[in-house]
Amino acid sequence: MIRKVSILMLIIFVMIPGFSVFGEEAELTDHSSSSFLMEVDTGTVLHEKNAHKPLPPASMTKLMTLLLIMEEIDQGKLTLSESVRVSEYAASMGGSQIFLEPNEEMSVEDLLKSIAIASANDSSVALAERIAVSEENFVKRMNKRAKELGLKNTTFKNVTGLHAEGHVSSAYDLAKIAQELLKHDEITSYTKIYEDYLRKGTDEEFWLVNTNKLVKFYQGVDGLKTGYTDEAKYGLTATAKRGDMRVIAVSMGAKTVKDRNADVTNMLDYAFSHYELHKLHDKETPLFTWSHLKSKQDELNLVADQNVSVLLSKGEEMEDYETVVKPGNIDKWPIKQGEQLGDLHVKKGDTTIKKIPLYVKEDVEEARLLKLFNRVGKFLHQGYKTSNMN
Repeated sequence: MIRKVSILMLIIFVMIPGFSVFGEEAELTDHSSSSFLMEVDTGTVLHEKNAHKPLPPASMTKLMTLLLIMEEIDQGKLTLSESVRVSEYAASMGGSQIFLEPNEEMSVEDLLKSIAIASANDSSVALAERIAVSEENFVKRMNKRAKELGLKNTTFKNVTGLHAEGHVSSAYDLAKIAQELLKHDEITSYTKIYEDYLRKGTDEEFWLVNTNKLVKFYQGVDGLKTGYTDEAKYGLTATAKRGDMRVIAVSMGAKTVKDRNADVTNMLDYAFSHYELHKLHDKETPLFTWSHLKSKQDELNLVADQNVSVLLSKGEEMEDYETVVKPGNIDKWPIKQGEQLGDLHVKKGDTTIKKIPLYVKEDVEEARLLKLFNRVGKFLHQGYKTSNMN
C-alpha cells in the first residue's frame, strides 16, 4: 500500500509544471547544446548549460552589430534620418536579406529596423560600411568591443553571422552582449515589432516579419535575435520583461525552431515563476548629490548607468538589503560627463553583494577663485551665526 501511494505521489509531482525529481533546472533546455539564463539588472545567473562553449552564433552575431550601431547613434555620429547608399558588396549578401540594390539609398532607421526584425544581412553590411568604411574595419571594432566587455569565447569574422571558420561565440557571451545592448532602451522599440513594411506604397514594397515568433506568442518578450545556419543549427537570444524584471535567455544548437522556442520558453517560465525583482533606484536618477567646495556648480550629481535592483526568490524578505554610496576622490578638473567618480555598494547585512560604478551626470568645472572666496565666506558666516545662537 505504501509503495502504491509513493508511486502515485511521484506521478502527481512530475505532472506539476516546472517540477523535476532530478532538480528544477534539470530539463529546462534538453534540446539545446548550450544555454544561459540571467536577470538583467543584477546580472544574476539563473541557469546555464555549456554556457562558455564556443559555438557558431549564426545571426545572433548581429547583437554586436546592433550594439555598435546604437552606440554610434548615441554618440551623434549617425542619425536615424540619414540616408545610406548601398554598395555592390552589401547588396550581394546572401541569406536573410531585404534585397537591397546597388546604389539604392535607404534611411538608417529602415536599415536598422530590417536588421532587428528580419535579420537582414545586406542591411547589416550597408550600415557597417557607413560606420567603418568597410566590413573588415567594422569587424575589428566588434572584436575590440568584445574584449572590452570581457568576453573570452567570442571571435567575429563578419557582421552577419554567415558561416566562417573561427567565427564563434558562447551562450554566456551572447547574453552579455544582449545585456549591454539593452542599455539602449530604444532598441526594443524595433526588436518587438512583429511585422512592418519597407518602401511602403512603392513597387518595391517589402514585408518584414519578425524571425522571433515569441515576440507575438509569449507575454513580455520584446527581442532580441534569432540565428540559423546549417553548422550552428537554431539559436535564439530572447529577452522578456514583466513588471520591473527583465531576463535574457540564450539557446544555441537546437535542431528545430520548435525545440529552440521550447527551451527558451522553459527558461523564461522558470525565471518568472521562481524570482521577483525589487528595484531600489532607477538608472540616471541621481544617487548622490555632492556639494563639493571646488565645484563651479552648486551640486555635483552621481548616477548609475543601470537600474539598481535586488533579485530575490519568491517569498524571500527584503529587510536585510541596503545601498551605500562611496564617492571617489577628485584629483583633476574639469570632470567630464560619464567619468566614474565612486561606487554604490549593495549590501546584505555587512556583506557587499554588488558594487556598481557611479558616473558624473554632467560636465563639472572647477570653481574660480572669487567663487571659492564667496563660498568660504558664506560657510564662515553661517558658522558664526550658529555659534552666537548657542
